[in-house]
Amino acid sequence: MARYVIGRVLQFVLTAALASVVVFVLMQVLPGNAAQVALGTSATPEAVAALEAEYGLDRPRIVQYLSWIGGVLTGDFGTSYVTKAPISPVIFNSIQVTLIVVLASMALALAVAVPLGTAAAVLHNRPTGVIISGASQIGIAIPNFLAAIILVMVFSLGLGWFPSSGWQAPIEGFGGFLERLVLPVTALALVQAAILTRYVRSAVLEVMREDFLRTARAKGLPAGRALVRHGLRNAAIPVVTVAGVQLATLLIGAVVIEQVFVLPGMGTELVRAVSNRDLVTVQGIVMVLVVLVLLLNLIVDLLYSVLDPRVRRAA
Repeated sequence: MARYVIGRVLQFVLTAALASVVVFVLMQVLPGNAAQVALGTSATPEAVAALEAEYGLDRPRIVQYLSWIGGVLTGDFGTSYVTKAPISPVIFNSIQVTLIVVLASMALALAVAVPLGTAAAVLHNRPTGVIISGASQIGIAIPNFLAAIILVMVFSLGLGWFPSSGWQAPIEGFGGFLERLVLPVTALALVQAAILTRYVRSAVLEVMREDFLRTARAKGLPAGRALVRHGLRNAAIPVVTVAGVQLATLLIGAVVIEQVFVLPGMGTELVRAVSNRDLVTVQGIVMVLVVLVLLLNLIVDLLYSVLDPRVRRAA
């Protein structure tokens, strides 16, 4: 088991190191000069060269990479060429907003999808199961941004129950924080819940046809208890895989939701940095997003060993 965990952690570290090289190279090959962008088109070549020397842009690429990745490992993402402000506070503040919204959305989606998907599987040949399956298909077809707009029109502009935009940190007032969290979390969770409901339904249906479940029922266990005790854990393995993928998708898809609800998250900062051609900020944000996605994959791999004894035995 320890060997399995160490192997997955080493794979995470090596993949993150390779990803950092790819991110750095991609930022370097983009057209344009960071010093020129910072000074404007009217800057003289002497001024551009002086700023390049100040920022260290005249150093060899390998030296620039080692300097950047060394700072990243210590939590220092450098200084913006455009705003002249440190990038680390921007990233650390925005990532908190994004993670709160994304994790709350996934928790809500799972809370809805697991019981609904299980009910759709158990009642698959009854009207209730058909209705749940049809509703999940409709939910999959609705984009996140459209769900967000509909929620704003109904619950903010129409009923006036929740604010339509803005953010309030929990330390500034937990009630206001929750009010501003409800709509973006619901907008993200609706589509994810529909997707996960379909996967839960398929996984539970497959488990219900397995021999071990029929054996449990033949020994006298009621169908519901047999499913809970022996079936759901086996059905959770493919669902965990899909949930990990969907959580990574939420991190990227939150960009649109943050724009709709004017949330100061990673997506908003990324869009702002791209529009200002602040490439060093873009580089830092993209690297953080990549590491988060890789970390999610690591967590999913480790959960396999918890849910599936065969993985532990193989390790």
